[in-house]
Amino acid sequence: MNETRKGVVIVDDHPLVRDSVSRLINHESDLAVCGEAENADDALQIIRETSPSLVIVDITLKHSSGLELIKTIRAEYPELPILVLSMHEESLYADRAIRAGASGYITKHQPADEVLLAVRRVMAGNIYLSEKLTSGYLKSLLAAGPKMALPAVDRLTDRELEVLNLIGRGMTVRDIAAQLQLATPTVETYRARLKEKLDLKNAAELQHFAFRWIRERE
Repeated sequence: MNETRKGVVIVDDHPLVRDSVSRLINHESDLAVCGEAENADDALQIIRETSPSLVIVDITLKHSSGLELIKTIRAEYPELPILVLSMHEESLYADRAIRAGASGYITKHQPADEVLLAVRRVMAGNIYLSEKLTSGYLKSLLAAGPKMALPAVDRLTDRELEVLNLIGRGMTVRDIAAQLQLATPTVETYRARLKEKLDLKNAAELQHFAFRWIRERE
C-alpha cells in the first residue's frame, strides 16, 4: 500500500459487500484498503498487523458480534476511528453502536458519495449520523424528562437485542447458538430473559413480537 494513502480495514461477513466497499475506497487517491475480514478474530489480527486509520464494521458478522468487536477495538485502540456500515436501520443499532465506541453509523442503502462522506468525517475525528437520526436525538432530548422510562426493547442488553433480532429473522435456538458461538442452554437463558423483560408469556408470543419488531424497522 502507498504510504501516502490512509489504510482502511473492512469487516463484513458478505464477500460481495467487502468487494464493493473495497473498490469504492481504493478508487480514492488518499485511501486504500489494507485488510478485509469476515469475523472479529481475523479483524483484530489484521488491525494489529496493519495499524489502519479507520475500521469499517458491520453489526452482524460471521460467528461474532459487531458490537462486541467495536468494544474490543475501542479498548485496545482508543484513538482508532470506527464506522459502522450495516444493513440494519439506524433505529435498531445506531445508538448502541455509538455507545459501544463507534464514531459513525451509516446504512448500506445509502449512495456511495454519502458513504465516503461518512468515512472522511469519522477519520477527521468527528461523529457521523444521518440528518434524520440526529434530528431524532435532539427531539428526544428536548421531550424526555429526567425520569422518563425507556421503552422495553431499549432496556435490553446488546446480546439480548442480538438474540431478539435473530429470533425475528426466523432462526432456531440451535441456529442462534451457532451464529453467536454460544451454548444452546445459554441461548435458552437469553430467551427467558427476553420473555421476562418484554412481559411475554411464552415462546410463541416472543417469536411473534420479534417478527413484528423486525418488520416495523425494515
